[in-house]
Amino acid sequence: MAFRDIRKQRKWLSAEEIQLLALGLIALAALLAANVALARALPSGEWFFQRWSGTRAFFSEVLQSSGSIKGGRTMPEGTLDIIRHASGPYTTEIAQRTQEIVYGRPAFSSEYTYVLNDPFFILLLYTPLALIADFTLARGIWMLLSELALIGIVLLALNLSEWEPPRWLYVLLIGFGLFQYFSLSALVTASPAILLSFLYLSILLALRSFSDELAGILLALVPYQWEVGGLFFVFILVFVLLNRRWGVLAGLGMALFVLLVISFLVNADWGLPYIRAVLSAWYRSANLTAEYILSTWLPNLRFPLGSTVAIALGIILLFEWWDSADAHFRRIVWTASLSLAATPLMGLPIFPSNHVVLILPFILILALVWERWQRYRALRVDLLLLLVLSIPFGMYYRVVSVYDPLMLDLMSILPPIAAILGLYWMRWWVLRSPRTLFDRLGDRR
Repeated sequence: MAFRDIRKQRKWLSAEEIQLLALGLIALAALLAANVALARALPSGEWFFQRWSGTRAFFSEVLQSSGSIKGGRTMPEGTLDIIRHASGPYTTEIAQRTQEIVYGRPAFSSEYTYVLNDPFFILLLYTPLALIADFTLARGIWMLLSELALIGIVLLALNLSEWEPPRWLYVLLIGFGLFQYFSLSALVTASPAILLSFLYLSILLALRSFSDELAGILLALVPYQWEVGGLFFVFILVFVLLNRRWGVLAGLGMALFVLLVISFLVNADWGLPYIRAVLSAWYRSANLTAEYILSTWLPNLRFPLGSTVAIALGIILLFEWWDSADAHFRRIVWTASLSLAATPLMGLPIFPSNHVVLILPFILILALVWERWQRYRALRVDLLLLLVLSIPFGMYYRVVSVYDPLMLDLMSILPPIAAILGLYWMRWWVLRSPRTLFDRLGDRR
């Protein structure tokens, strides 16, 4: 009887719901069309091109067996020949074509070579987009997914920060997440850092809700691109071990086992080329590290400043990881934010588009500012938003108008330093939730 009652209560979608659904689909279609037009106008998207062409190169024999590789006219010039002759995703032909997109020529010995160095099971996830012969359309879909992920990043960051700002500030923060310089850079270059950031925040949310197996499965999708979130991955493992959250390790182990088995069944020979690609990328990225940047600023310094900073940060992170193991979850989010901010300064290559991961630390800082200073808090938050939004664009304008290597270096190294300083500025208030006497006196003035 109860079952019949439930069935009687079921209804079709109302007219208003159907209208909203139709409007949503139309908006997505319009946004996709705009992204495709933008992808056609901007000859970039190198990070996605790597993976798209690498996956297509692997499946080239299957495509050729059907007669030919379709879509040759819509690919970047020279890509069709590369896909036909490349023997796998980790070949130098694909790297050279990516260099043509980035530099307009083959890379010099001192420049990054853009060798694809993702594990093969990650490349298999690009198969649906790689089956699209039109690179412009595939890139437009990737950009659309990235834009949706950026909105999700802002919403998840607000959730993890335990902050419910007013509606107008919600809109401003979503706009900031979409249109700040590093988000636009990641969108134009089609960086995977956006989707990785979304996965990082999803892992934290799963851990907070004690969905440990889900957190482990998501964790299996991020053990690559270590320059984006390598320290975050290590912190999560430390947190799991110290808290004996064995479900996370079970989910991680099962997911990695399935992914590895599938990848080796599909391509049994990918292991050695992948290792070579990782070593090549590591060797050719020495000029993109914080160590190199600091050495160019202070060439006469008698000790390696970058290595010293990395060692000091490593010691600080070990202390913070240990100290946050049994703390409240906002403290864990703070430590995860610190791990993301410190990663570019640990000797790994720095790409400005990867700074999109700093959205979480920034929103956490804004949330703490909003809570701690009740008086003029809207003005304080707006000023911080304006500064963080305008300074990178000002630096970029300086680089474009009058080439200034110093501004280029600052765009790489300044954002993580500013995020670390901001997090430590708010650290006391993360550890001590009650407001201090000085805060209350400041509100009375």
